[in-house]
Amino acid sequence: MAKSRRLVPQNPRMFRARVVRSERVSPSLQRVTVGGEDLGEFAWLGYDHWFRLFLQLPHQRRLRLPEFTGSSWWQPYLAIPEEERPHCSNYTVAGFRAQAAEMDIDFVVHHGPTGEIEGRAAIWACAARPGDALAVLDQGLLFDCPPDASEVVIVADETGLPATAGILRSLPRETVGRVIQEVPTEGDRRPLDGPDGVAVSWIVREDRRSVPGTAALGALRRLTAADAAGYAFVVGESTLATEGRRHLHRLGLPKDRITFSGFWRHEATAQAA
Repeated sequence: MAKSRRLVPQNPRMFRARVVRSERVSPSLQRVTVGGEDLGEFAWLGYDHWFRLFLQLPHQRRLRLPEFTGSSWWQPYLAIPEEERPHCSNYTVAGFRAQAAEMDIDFVVHHGPTGEIEGRAAIWACAARPGDALAVLDQGLLFDCPPDASEVVIVADETGLPATAGILRSLPRETVGRVIQEVPTEGDRRPLDGPDGVAVSWIVREDRRSVPGTAALGALRRLTAADAAGYAFVVGESTLATEGRRHLHRLGLPKDRITFSGFWRHEATAQAA
């Protein structure tokens, strides 16, 4: 995780919601729109605002959530019997409409050797139906760009695409910098609303055998200079995050000006470690 400051709510709130609709928005992304009265009070901050997603287990009639005060939700969560404990994973707000009390959540759809969808959250998203119950626990922002940053560098694989899109949407229009965004297929590219001074490079992986993040890391390593007064945000597969941070620091960017987060860890990478 990042060593820099995080904009985290001191008393994060749990918001109950229900599925409004679910649709495939690109070959590798399933978007689930959720809504409910609770979400009308969600204090969306833009940028890479993230949350913990709690999903009802298939056999449950009602979603059971941890009861807690302050920020100590983890132990109460673990105290729930395993057969009743909801699935929990981390996601970025892909879109938010306060007046409609609706939030968009984008799920990366990975396929196994025979074409089956892998990952509990992705399986849930692709099968989600209107009315399905869920909850989100507000976690604030990871993106923490210093106000004096001379440039912004963003590097991500597909799991970081919602963060990339949200950050670009939220950056001051005079911001300069670059984005290296890796996606699995050409069809996963999409227009991104960002400052004119931020150049976006799409890296299309195509090869299903390639470890996600490898191509983005290769593109980042081709950078031979970094402004010490800049700021970088590197997220996605664990190796991309850690090695990307290491490369940027070697180029002269101070560690406290690099936010990095391994959103997930590829099994082959984990076995080799």
